[in-house]
Amino acid sequence: MGSDHACLEILSVNLLDEERQRVDELRHLAGTLGLEFGWHYLLDLTWVLRHLGTIRGQRIMDAGAGTGIIQWYLAQQGATVYSVDRLDRSALPLRLRAHARVRGLRPADMLSSSAVMERERTTLAGGARSRRFFRNVQSILRGMLPRREGEVILYNEDLAHLSELQDNSIDTIVSISSLEHNTPEGLEGVVTEMLRVLKPGGRIIATLCTAGQTDWFHEPSKGMCYSAATLKRIFQLPADLADNYGDYERQMGELRTCAELRDNLAMFYSRSGNNGMPWGKWDPQYQPVGVIKTKA
Repeated sequence: MGSDHACLEILSVNLLDEERQRVDELRHLAGTLGLEFGWHYLLDLTWVLRHLGTIRGQRIMDAGAGTGIIQWYLAQQGATVYSVDRLDRSALPLRLRAHARVRGLRPADMLSSSAVMERERTTLAGGARSRRFFRNVQSILRGMLPRREGEVILYNEDLAHLSELQDNSIDTIVSISSLEHNTPEGLEGVVTEMLRVLKPGGRIIATLCTAGQTDWFHEPSKGMCYSAATLKRIFQLPADLADNYGDYERQMGELRTCAELRDNLAMFYSRSGNNGMPWGKWDPQYQPVGVIKTKA
């Protein structure tokens, strides 16, 4: 399955027990921030953090970050996090701004807190408006407390076009189950661009989705499930790099019977059929896979 230098590994549910302290930390932070996990994200997060190593003082890109938890966790640990996503997050909720120092890489990447509060005030009514107002005041007061040394820098841009980031400027790139929302051709361009901004010796540590030896598109989640051969080619890994795809069926069986993931399925899945677990029915169709690529 490789090493911390180069790796391709389908993630095991055993990570939940092996990294129990970190799982508990992530659950606590998610509760504090009002965030929910994707159905397999605790596996992805613990695997990435296990391989990450030093965090404090590092310049780390969270590729396809959204408002996901790892950027806040890394900032809490003292990293400068470049939070990159093609979605517009300029109106980032105040509760997230209060957790860490946050700014936009460009002026348009983040609205002021007062502008966000005014937007929320005008879109809510009555009791809901009052409750939201007091939560916002609490967030602002928390934000006035001494900040940790980490920072989140929002950059609302496509990962294939990181023109505001210089060559060889990022220590490490992490990505939690977002890169699969690219075609194989599109992902090649994304990896090329990520390698451009990565420092020599720096690593991409990413999780994606896989469903065995054939590439296929999972329509409900709008994500590609990649084979080992395709991931090795796109991430420029050795063709003979060891992997555990031969153990796919056994691990899928363990995933389908994992009570901890099943019983803690986030509520948002039950509201739609357009996600990785349509209508909240526990029925995994693919598995998370981890990739490590080191820049020469």
